[in-house]
Amino acid sequence: MTTDTENRNIVERALARLVGTGDVDALAPLLSDDFVHHRPDATSSTKEEWLAAVRAVPLDDLRVEVHHVMADGDHVMMHSRRWIPGAGQGIAGVDIWRLADGLIVEGWEIIEPVADAAAHMAWYEAPAVREV
Repeated sequence: MTTDTENRNIVERALARLVGTGDVDALAPLLSDDFVHHRPDATSSTKEEWLAAVRAVPLDDLRVEVHHVMADGDHVMMHSRRWIPGAGQGIAGVDIWRLADGLIVEGWEIIEPVADAAAHMAWYEAPAVREV
């Protein structure tokens, strides 16, 4: 059984390979063949589809600032800010990765434009109290 620390190291190594080298193919061996990536809009992609989407990102310019990485059993969660210099404030992201047998088998991603974050802090407003 893989430990929390080992799973965290696998995810951190995957990120370092991707961002550090810009080589998406260096990331592929850390993903299981049946890897599935889930998005907030309830769509999912296969390993090949997700890697193709990652290849479309200008990785040479991408900056990633990792704020938190936490592991709990077979899940690793990462909170980060990602941006391209000169292209706005970027996005804040939370990624959740599930691992099995030393490979990343599933991922979930929630992203939010940093410029919109303050407006989203009040997504719920209680109904106004009506006086009688």
